[in-house]
Amino acid sequence: MRTSYPRTPHLPWSPGAASDDVRAGDLGGLAGREVVVTEKLDGENTTLYADGLHARSVDSAHHPSRTWVKALQGRIGHGVPAGWRICGENMYARHSLAYEALDGYFYGFSVWDADGRCLDWDRTVDFLRGLGVPTAPVLWRGTFDARAERALRRLAVDTGRQEGYVVRTVEGFAAEEFRRRVAKWVRPGHVQTDAHWMHAQVVPNGLGPKAALWAVRSGAAPDAAGLSAALDVDEVDAEAAHEVAGRLASTGDTRLAGVLAALLHRSRRGTLAGRLAGALGLPLARHIADLVGLHSALHRPYPDEERRAGLVRMSWAVDLGVLHAVAAAVADDGEAREQVEWSALHAEEAGPLHGLRQTFADLPDPAAAARCLAEARQAHAEGRIRSVEEATAATYRWRDGDFPRLIQLAGPAGSGKSSFARDLTGVDAYVSLDELREARGSRSDQSENSAVLREGLGRLDAALARGGGTVVWDATSLNPHQRSLVHAVARRRDALITHAVALVDEGELIRRNAVREHPVPPGVLESQLRRFVPPYPGQAHRTWYIGAGGTMEEEA
Repeated sequence: MRTSYPRTPHLPWSPGAASDDVRAGDLGGLAGREVVVTEKLDGENTTLYADGLHARSVDSAHHPSRTWVKALQGRIGHGVPAGWRICGENMYARHSLAYEALDGYFYGFSVWDADGRCLDWDRTVDFLRGLGVPTAPVLWRGTFDARAERALRRLAVDTGRQEGYVVRTVEGFAAEEFRRRVAKWVRPGHVQTDAHWMHAQVVPNGLGPKAALWAVRSGAAPDAAGLSAALDVDEVDAEAAHEVAGRLASTGDTRLAGVLAALLHRSRRGTLAGRLAGALGLPLARHIADLVGLHSALHRPYPDEERRAGLVRMSWAVDLGVLHAVAAAVADDGEAREQVEWSALHAEEAGPLHGLRQTFADLPDPAAAARCLAEARQAHAEGRIRSVEEATAATYRWRDGDFPRLIQLAGPAGSGKSSFARDLTGVDAYVSLDELREARGSRSDQSENSAVLREGLGRLDAALARGGGTVVWDATSLNPHQRSLVHAVARRRDALITHAVALVDEGELIRRNAVREHPVPPGVLESQLRRFVPPYPGQAHRTWYIGAGGTMEEEA
């Protein structure tokens, strides 16, 4: 059933309300609730369904400005459940305001389910991102009270380039509640009939650099030049990116990760996540880097009796379907492609044990939950358990959290590891190899590294032996061998192992190194970057990924 989007009431202080517009009589439906304020875009109100679309009127006719959004609906319609509808702004044609850097020509602002209920805002954003549809920019979020109302009345709106803003409750609501849960502020003098722009020559708005990314998310063919510009990268494989795009039926970040991994498959994994994090966010950048690091393993022969366990472990880091698509697209020869096809057959029975995370979600100690989850995953990979019920029994000994905890930092000099660790609470012991070197005379003296390492491992062992506390290991820990020496001590003391991995752009590391109190020689930093092999998820009980801002941006 087709449904017109309701008329949004104007806020009492909206200067753009015309005499025939709907006005909010009171704001009781917003009071005391968390609200989100988004930019009101100057486009054409449009509703998408699984099988079609319409503008504000359900019987709207064709117009040249609707061609692009019709193609979008054709790509993403399969992902819209029956009876659901997506409401948003068709931004293709320029109306009163000119846009020069749009993320796409359609922005979603609400999603309605088959029962006619508007989804909550966070679920709306996740659902639309999964289809490759950007959402209207968020200007403010918080509880709507007298103070918030005063703040919104003073909200700075650049009326030369912004039409206004929309306030809605973060929580979802039924259709009959719309007028109490949504209201808008529109700039003065905006009144204009649709006939003006619809009967003039269509002038498209401009797209920004992120548009190439959103196009791939929505199922469009990749624009290699646009993607390169959006990510500020040079060496790309456009042919591989197009092949992966053809192999993947998914939308959203899953599709984008596969296309970008193929595009950048020749890149060095150790620095790739840091390079991409600014444009994509660290979780997605890390996922792409791990696809780049793992795909070549599928090109080589592998013992079949061990293949399932290996694929399960890979699934902790990446989507196996995407991994196989990337590996097939970049394979050098027929033998490598044959190995990928054989691996894909085994992958149908691999992958994570569904429902495992929820099994331990109620444990009061997050460290105990992480430990049980990791131990259960390992047991599943090795074939020792095959159900969540068996997982509960197999992890009973760790449920009370009575074990020591190790946080092992990993990352090049200047990546913010030590600053992150020093801000952690509840740390009982701190082992820093730099401080041990300094106690011997100089932090930069590498001549006694073996002795320093032995002393550090001894202190670590003694701290973990005391039991129950948290110990930080502060060193670069650049590769699996360096990390394994620390892991051996932790396993002997039955400790929870957490990798805290700093992934920062190479240029930022060079800048930081030039101004830090104890800089390393440029050649040393360059060597560290070449040798840096970040740990994958699953190589410790849990992994924290730390971004350039010094905070944890993903827990894997």
